[in-house]
Amino acid sequence: MLGLGLSLTWGLLRVINLANFALAFLGAYLTYQIATVSGVDPMLTLVVIVPGFFAAGVALEMGFLTFKINELTSLIVTFGLTVILESVIQWFWTADFRRLESPYARMSLKVGPFFVGLSGLLGLAAAAVLTLATWAWLRWSYLGKAARASAQDGPMAGAFGVDRRRLALLLAGLSSAYAGVAGLFIALNHTLAPSQIYSWIGVVFAAVIIGRLGNALGLLGAAVFIAASEALTMAVTAPGWAPLVSFTLLILILLLRPEL
Repeated sequence: MLGLGLSLTWGLLRVINLANFALAFLGAYLTYQIATVSGVDPMLTLVVIVPGFFAAGVALEMGFLTFKINELTSLIVTFGLTVILESVIQWFWTADFRRLESPYARMSLKVGPFFVGLSGLLGLAAAAVLTLATWAWLRWSYLGKAARASAQDGPMAGAFGVDRRRLALLLAGLSSAYAGVAGLFIALNHTLAPSQIYSWIGVVFAAVIIGRLGNALGLLGAAVFIAASEALTMAVTAPGWAPLVSFTLLILILLLRPEL
């Protein structure tokens, strides 16, 4: 789910938006704050977070378009925004570890000899649904076809009536909204700390590149494959070896299939 927004902006807009990771953790902290203070179901926080993050993504893309930010400079600019958002999170919630207490975290389902946490299962289901919906939207809708055409040949798509600016704003808004949804499940499944923003970047980049940029189904397959490989590695060896899996897979695939 973290990679879905990055794959859209990188693959279709040629913008490497590292700020998506910071937005996801901001969404996680907002979920924690709203659910803790008001006592509402964490799922209901999406009613506030998703529209707000969509608007933030649109505003960010308007800035990119205004200042003509390209692929390389977007990496630098959004890294700076990530550091700023990390500082804001740390200023408001401090660097202390925080955990959202919710009924989802305490419930589990028995599947054969295994017990599966409900919050993790909901996160997988939400990621699969969003990924399939994004894939279908890009494949069959007019806007999806326009987005793919614009990514392949922007001037030609514009000549055929595609409003590339509005399309870019829509994709950027969706990307940030996806980050907000990812934040919900980060809050449900993990203990929160501002420094954890950077711990996800490597594995998400590996999944996005292995799955191919802008390919939602490829991203889902790559993410599941990497997660299963890391889990198997932790079971057979030690947890410390798990982070090596994603980068090893990435290097092997880029060596064997550099066209990806």
